[in-house]
Parts: sequence; structure tokens; C-alpha cells
Amino acid sequence: MIIQTEGLTKYYGKARGIIDVNLAVEAGEVFGFLGPNGAGKTTTIRLLMDLIRPTKGRATIFGLDSHRDALAIHHRVGILPGELALYPKLTGEQMLRHLAHLRGGVDWATVRELAERLDADLSRQIKSYSSGNKQKIGLIQAFMHKPELLILDEPTSGLDPLIQQEFYALVKEARTAGQTIFLSSHILPEVERVCDRVGIIREGRLVTVETVASMKSKALRHLEIVFENDAPLDEFVNLPGVRDVTAVNGHLRCTVVGTLDAVVKQAAQHKVINLISEEPNLEDVFLAFYAKEGERHAS
Repeated sequence: MIIQTEGLTKYYGKARGIIDVNLAVEAGEVFGFLGPNGAGKTTTIRLLMDLIRPTKGRATIFGLDSHRDALAIHHRVGILPGELALYPKLTGEQMLRHLAHLRGGVDWATVRELAERLDADLSRQIKSYSSGNKQKIGLIQAFMHKPELLILDEPTSGLDPLIQQEFYALVKEARTAGQTIFLSSHILPEVERVCDRVGIIREGRLVTVETVASMKSKALRHLEIVFENDAPLDEFVNLPGVRDVTAVNGHLRCTVVGTLDAVVKQAAQHKVINLISEEPNLEDVFLAFYAKEGERHAS
């Protein structure tokens, strides 16, 4: 295992950080760490990197103790922290050269390639950067030395959609090269897109670890179909995976779990004016599938 935690727990005084988190991340996989803001994702990453100390439990990376062997671990890891601190008076290039020097040097051609792909202007002072441009510098410094393990906390925060696509390409290339990626996010479609497995954390507890294929089989969508004539409600109420069906005039609304195949085929029997699919927010998914599991852990 590249990352392993055993009963990892952190309290901030009486406030909950994380509780009894047991994780195992395998070599060469993209592991998504999914949860709403405040669930404990950043706390877990800080514990892994020995930026804070656990209340109890332990973590290992590359089989090394995350506290005792922190220096050796950091040499082999690229990290994008959730709160990125950069020197405001340096240019992007000066900042990256400083970080490269601390790492013992990197191939500057790699830095330039990453900057070009992420459309990062390295000539300007960091104090003039937007949050998205600062995030680009954070991504470049995480990837530039081609580490064995990438730990990325909310990596697409502040990035425009085109740069997000380039980031997803970088993740896939890193995985192909044999690197391991631990990616923290609160965006469900993001982890579904790039990850092999996903761990879901809620209120400090690890609720489940599943393959992305398993998660997609539970995909939850709010669907609205607009028919030319009255919506044929009776034809949809008993379809597999369809729930909460309502119809007003030509508008049929429902929630669909899993594939849309049956719904689309049934709708195709009529003239459809429009079809709107709304991805649920993360809390909807928790309530639909993981609430009982989380309650069992809490009891």
C-alpha cells in the first residue's frame, strides 16, 4: 500500500476533526477522497503529511511512518495543499525556481511544459494573480518533479473549465506513468471522471470506499422531460430505478437511480420537446445511499 491509516483520529480540543479513519490506497491508482466542505478531508491530508499530529491512530506512506519518516516521505511526494501560501513579491517563475531548489533541482523543461499546458503566466508577480492563477502555480510545483505520490486537495478550485480539462489529462498521464494520486474533492462528477476508487467522508467518519463503477451504478439524477402533449405519468411510475414521479401538463419530473436507458426508451414513444438532467449535489447522494451507513458508524 502507498497510503495506509489505522484508526486515524484528530480532535481540535473538543471539536471533531476526523474519527477512526482506516484508509488503504494502492500503488498506481487514482483515489478520490470525497466529502462536503468541513467533512475532514483537509485534516486527513495534514495528518498524512505530518503538518499536524493525530490524537490517536497512525498513518504510513510508502510503508514509512508519517511522523518519524516525514522528511523521506516529503522527498517522494508532490502536494497541493488546500490553503496554498506563496510569496507575493516573487514572480511565478521565481517562486517555482525557489521550490525547485529546495527539492534539489528539477528539469526546467518540465516546468515550462506544465506552465504552457495550464496557461500560467510565470512572468508576473504572484500578488497580481487571481486565485485561479495561484492554483496553477500550486499544480505546477506539485507535478514538476514527477513524484511517486501526488496528494491534491481540491485541485480544480478556481480553475476555468478549459484548464480543468487539462488538469484531468495530467492526472491520467500521471496514472499511466505509474504515479499514485490521492485527490480530495467535494465535486462528485470530478472524482467519478478521474478516479479508480472513492472514499466518502462525512462528519469526520469514513462512510464507504467504493469503486467508481459501483458509485456510477448508484448515480442519482433529477430529470425533467417536456412532452408535446400531456405527460404520460402512468408509463413511468413503475420503471426500474425511477422514483418521485410527478406530471403537470406536458412536464414530467422524476428522480432516476442508475442508468437512464429505460426512461429514455419510454420517452421515445412520444414526441419530446426537451429533456433536462440535473446532477444532484453531494448531500443528495449521501442522504440517498449512505445515511444509514453513516448512522451505523455513529451509533
